[in-house]
Amino acid sequence: MVLNADGKVWTGHRLTPDNGELSLSDHRWQMPQGGIDKNEDPLEAAKRELWEETGITSVTCLARTKEWITYDLPGELIGTALKGKYRGQKMAWFAFRFEGTEKEINIDQPPDGAPVEFDAWQWTDMEQLPEMVVPFKRGVYEEVVRHFRHLAG
Repeated sequence: MVLNADGKVWTGHRLTPDNGELSLSDHRWQMPQGGIDKNEDPLEAAKRELWEETGITSVTCLARTKEWITYDLPGELIGTALKGKYRGQKMAWFAFRFEGTEKEINIDQPPDGAPVEFDAWQWTDMEQLPEMVVPFKRGVYEEVVRHFRHLAG
């Protein structure tokens, strides 16, 4: 979760391939997220994924969820979404304060040849996040908002 000085959260509108985890939904707004490489520290992975997906590097870590948060894919997506390898995800979430300028944000040409993942972005009220995400991730976003709500004000 990336919060600006006004307490708004960065959200991107995800592109998705056919049979992707978002292919069954119009709720394609989400926060940056990604995988942890073997032997990679979760905080370093979060910073790397944020950079790869948005170009953002000017952040300070404010908090981390104490526990890992999980979700399962709906049955119709098992075997096709998440590269067909996974039934869901287990996530550690971090909250960052964005300290750069919006010129830093680059979703059209991600750094280091990373794939384009978003076709639009915006600053969003934290309380709106669960309604914007694909329904099977709604519980995750409710938990993340619960953990980080105090950082928005």
